[in-house]
Amino acid sequence: MSKIIVKDLVKIFGDHPEKALKMLQEGYSKDEILKKTRQTVGIFDINFSVNEGEVFVLMGLSGSGKSTLLRCVNRLIEPTSGTITIDDEDITLAEPDVIRDIRRKKVSMVFQRFALFPHRTVLDNVAYGLEIQGVPTVERREKAAQIIETVGLKGWEYSMPDQLSGGMQQRVGLARALCNNPDILLMDEAFSALDPLIRKSMQDELLSLQNSLNKTIIFVTHDLDEALKIGDRIALMNNGTIVQIGTAEEILTNPANDYVERFVEDVDRTKVLTAEGVMKAPDPVVFLKDGPHVALRQMKEHGISSIFVVTRERKLAGIVLAEDALQAVKEHREEFRDIIIEDVPKVRIDTPVIDIIPVLAETKLPVAVTRDDDKLVGILVKGSVLAGMVRKGENIA
Repeated sequence: MSKIIVKDLVKIFGDHPEKALKMLQEGYSKDEILKKTRQTVGIFDINFSVNEGEVFVLMGLSGSGKSTLLRCVNRLIEPTSGTITIDDEDITLAEPDVIRDIRRKKVSMVFQRFALFPHRTVLDNVAYGLEIQGVPTVERREKAAQIIETVGLKGWEYSMPDQLSGGMQQRVGLARALCNNPDILLMDEAFSALDPLIRKSMQDELLSLQNSLNKTIIFVTHDLDEALKIGDRIALMNNGTIVQIGTAEEILTNPANDYVERFVEDVDRTKVLTAEGVMKAPDPVVFLKDGPHVALRQMKEHGISSIFVVTRERKLAGIVLAEDALQAVKEHREEFRDIIIEDVPKVRIDTPVIDIIPVLAETKLPVAVTRDDDKLVGILVKGSVLAGMVRKGENIA
């Protein structure tokens, strides 16, 4: 279910955006519009939706338009044209008092610079959003204390911001955003000012919180590794528009154009790609009812030396080797009972390739790929893993 839908969004900065908008619709470039009208096109032709409970990442280099787009979502920046729908309500048509109410109760924002009040304690910083809603002191402090514990700052409630490290201050900012219990979090380069180790810790903290709170999050970053780590889907931006939307695997394995391909070329693909991205289809297989004659015929027909055995529900039962099936046929045996190998090397469909490589190295058998219900969904062999890791247009030496 889509929580946020953005359609045909445009933002033009300047005193006469209507002139630039008309030129944009006629196909003029940003540079041509700036030269002729002195109006700056911030973003244009923006279309995407964010599902409920999804972490949607806006990624791009400085000046790509990602922060402008984020601020349009809660109308901190007013769009020039297009629509933004939140829970089926077009907020581009909403009156200022409605927008203020949305910001107070439904959509919270976490900024790059922590923006804490230096004269307020951690507790009062976190409770600030409830304070301006008129929530009584005791109630808002109780809620703030609960959120402070959730983000791992219990015991620091009465400390001042200058007594905290950068990572702790960012946790306070996150707690303040969460205290209103918003449906949607907008996070603008929220971790980019932190040291690398603290930044990694905050990324892990966000994923842990998301696992329990299940918020809808739009997260802005210029860091590709960060985007790949935390995003369910990523929108890669360039020069004011979105050039590709997809999962980390989709963007890595099928970049939309040369810009995207250059952007992702230095990524360690073994840490991002999973079994799903490098596995082969689990064909052929045989069923427990089939027996060694069928297994041997299938292996001969497909030129393979082993075959996976599954139940009627396609749950993994084991594997049969060609030499064992041949021996069973010679002995006129009709069941797999004595020849099936049940201890099969297997990984889950979401296992990173970096964790698959040691499994492949330790076995001479193909590796089964299964879901949580143990259904066989793929097969891994060394060749398929290597082929899956090769970038588009490259050859394996």
